Amino acid sequence: MRTWAGVVAAAAAIAVSQLVAALLGVVESPVLAVAQLAVQLTPGGVAEPVIATVGRADKPIAIVVTLLAIVALGAVIGRWWPSVKANALVVVLIVLSAAAVVARPNTTVGGLLACAAGGLVLAGVLGLLIRTPSTHARPDAEDADGRRRFLRLSGLLALGAVVAGGLGEVLSARSARRADVERARSVLASAPGRVPAPAGTDLGIAVQPRWKTPNGEFYRIDTALTVPLIDPADWTLRIHGMVDRPMTLTYKDLVDRGLKDAWITMCCVSNPVGGDLISNTVFSGVPIADILKEVGVQADADCLFSTSDDGWTCGTPVSALTDGRDALLALEMDGVPLPIEHGFPVRQVVPGLYGYVSGTKWVVDWELTQFSKVSAYWTDRGWAEQGPIKTESRIDVPRSDVKAGRVPVAGVAWAPHRGIEGVEVRVDGGRWQEATLARVPSTDTWVQWSWDWDASEGDHVVEVRAIDKGGEPQTAVRAEPIPDGASGWHRISVSVS
Repeated sequence: MRTWAGVVAAAAAIAVSQLVAALLGVVESPVLAVAQLAVQLTPGGVAEPVIATVGRADKPIAIVVTLLAIVALGAVIGRWWPSVKANALVVVLIVLSAAAVVARPNTTVGGLLACAAGGLVLAGVLGLLIRTPSTHARPDAEDADGRRRFLRLSGLLALGAVVAGGLGEVLSARSARRADVERARSVLASAPGRVPAPAGTDLGIAVQPRWKTPNGEFYRIDTALTVPLIDPADWTLRIHGMVDRPMTLTYKDLVDRGLKDAWITMCCVSNPVGGDLISNTVFSGVPIADILKEVGVQADADCLFSTSDDGWTCGTPVSALTDGRDALLALEMDGVPLPIEHGFPVRQVVPGLYGYVSGTKWVVDWELTQFSKVSAYWTDRGWAEQGPIKTESRIDVPRSDVKAGRVPVAGVAWAPHRGIEGVEVRVDGGRWQEATLARVPSTDTWVQWSWDWDASEGDHVVEVRAIDKGGEPQTAVRAEPIPDGASGWHRISVSVS
């Protein structure tokens, strides 16, 4: 019974902290702050396989694990209540949640008050429940009555926790804030597909992913359990450090400069060989090189250290921002303002670099500096300091066993900012066969490829490799994503009947 009392008390504490946070206008509740801190403290060697395994489910899983951990701690406190160590654990829980709140950007007193309220409710509910006779096991009628009273009271408290938590969610300042930001985004919206995909980029192979990735299908990997909600009217970018003329830009400043469209393939460093953490679309924004020219980057600066509104950091080589490639401060994605989850109102996009060293979402700060003086979020966790995207290729078709005869084999290949010169396919370790390539508008995107296979009955292994425009073939050496991206030929097994 004491364990159940602890579970109910923890649930009530979570619900009340959520409700208090909502009533005080706190955008990020203590539970979310604790979950975010746990994510930030996770070593890279743990984070990478988790991302590779669960993909887009990583964020809800992190929140659920945090909730379960708090409930489990409540169960332990319940078993020990009202000992000194139980009270000490309550204090530790309050302090840890407060520390998590303080560690988040834009901390408010309301968040700390929500932490305190949760701790007080935890202790109060435990004190109320554990005073009932049911917590002392005696097999007599009086104990049975006490057990019934305990169950009724704990049930009412559990119901109250559900109501308080639900009310907190309804009143959440985050929900209201998101609605406001979505309205601001809708005012800016133009027509989806304003920039149509160039002719010939799709080969038209059945079930092959489209060359242009719809916004709703674009891969998303970031550390934000709750995405920043920024009104464009409030957004600014501070540019400072090793520059001659520090500057602060507003959203209107960027719009007034005019937007450039660029087709760009983005790839996550966590993408395994043959993986799907890669997408392609048209981004519209202001060339980063133009802004850097205006502020006057000093000769010794080799790193653009960017910071997101949620505190995430990234180091990008200045050379990759000033060598003529379409590195953008992007405001639009496929002809509409960036989706909130993809960085609205402004994010960075740099062709040829993995996102962890280039693709800062919700960017609010640029410091021109040197790599020797800074260390960014993922480099702190074991990833390489600089991350050019490796030449890779993937087989998308066939996806299942096939009948003997002419069988289309198709997929995509990429070497952003170098471009793909050719793709070759082989079966069962035989001779490499040249595939047909679709058209692409630049070297900064992936390319679709296809090859017709005269498939004979039996079990076969199909492999693919790409060659970049410098004549360098894709390496066969298998490498895991850490520290600078996966490599190796993608192969599939196919049974032909």
